[in-house]
Amino acid sequence: MNFSEKIFNAGVVGAGGAGFPTHVKAKSNVEFVLANGAECEPLIHKDYEIMLNKSKEIIEGMKHMIKSTNARKGYFGIKEKNALAIEAIESQLNGSNIEMSFLGDFYPSGDEYELVYHATKRLIPPHGLPLDVGCVVNNVETFYNIFNAVNDIPVTDKFVCVTGMVKNPSSFFTPIGTSFKELIEFCGGAATDNYAIFVSGILMGKLTFDTTDVVTKTTAGIIVLPADHYLVMRQQRSKADMNRIGKSACDQCSYCTEFCPRYLLGYDVQPHKVMRTLVFTKSGKELWNQYADLCCSCGLCSLYACPEDLYPREACDQSKYEMRASGIRYEQQKPVKVHPIKEGRRVPLKQLMKKLNIAQYDSKTPFTNKSPDPERVKVYLKQHVGQTAKPVVSINQKVNKGDKIGEVDIKDLGANIHSPVSGIVTHVTDDYVRINAF
Repeated sequence: MNFSEKIFNAGVVGAGGAGFPTHVKAKSNVEFVLANGAECEPLIHKDYEIMLNKSKEIIEGMKHMIKSTNARKGYFGIKEKNALAIEAIESQLNGSNIEMSFLGDFYPSGDEYELVYHATKRLIPPHGLPLDVGCVVNNVETFYNIFNAVNDIPVTDKFVCVTGMVKNPSSFFTPIGTSFKELIEFCGGAATDNYAIFVSGILMGKLTFDTTDVVTKTTAGIIVLPADHYLVMRQQRSKADMNRIGKSACDQCSYCTEFCPRYLLGYDVQPHKVMRTLVFTKSGKELWNQYADLCCSCGLCSLYACPEDLYPREACDQSKYEMRASGIRYEQQKPVKVHPIKEGRRVPLKQLMKKLNIAQYDSKTPFTNKSPDPERVKVYLKQHVGQTAKPVVSINQKVNKGDKIGEVDIKDLGANIHSPVSGIVTHVTDDYVRINAF
């Protein structure tokens, strides 16, 4: 069995949030392999902790990917402030062809377009992938999972960070399918009775009040905040209210565009022009929607740049949806060229946290070898880009941890799903499998 087949069989996908099946990347031929350890979402520290505690496995996984893709060099992207993690990673390099690529403490330094440019000075073409400029990028946890896959260990657990208003913020491995309620209880419980949960980040994650929701292969962790926090309240506005407020209040100052990381890299993303779509209710939207098509939805425009506290990111998301529904794709005409003021407009993470009024919730989330022990798990059959896995188990069937419970054809884009616990299958649907643990 070759390297990419081992990764496919183990169900490895991008653990940083994208969920792209990793075996596809393993079959490519590139010049550079990049490890993404930037971790720029405020309050989340899981990548830092896994680099600090699993550096050997991460580097071994990276070396396997370098060999498989015939890359001539690897770059390890990590923030310069993370001295202990840097020391742990460097101790494993042992004269290898992996070079450290030190990043500043800015948001969003973890965007793969930013990381590729920082390490290689290559600019990914509009709508393109790192592969288009001879690069493969994986999150550091993905390399950890690659190491396990080589040793025939499938992805059954997710490394998560639980932080914010919990009594014992920490980072740990947990079975996929563990509920958010159990994560919070594992960390000593919430420090407030009335709370909301940001899943995988405040800027690019999602808001939920549903503690029965569960961990997937792409969950970075959860952030518990008071239910009356400003960020929670603004995210609960309806789309209609967001649009109404934007239509009445946007004065076209263009700050959202001037701070846009993609715009500063040279991509034609102009959120202030997209906001004009809110005014043209009958016609003219097509003239402005195009300026959202290359947006990465980092959220900086809405949560940092806009002086009116409006929703340009959400307007961009709507515009992208409308364009795709209409079968339209914007083709940038001008060449990608880095804006000369780019470095001067970077947003320091500490400054961003102060603006969002969350600095008081930032704390260390130390790694613990202990793990939640859920009585039952709900395992989604689509935790990745591509085809939904088809269930291969039936109700009342006994399964062991690591057994395959969902599969995709290796010719299709997708990922296999494995049981995170040993137990008995109680529910099987087209969307999920539920298992009661022994």
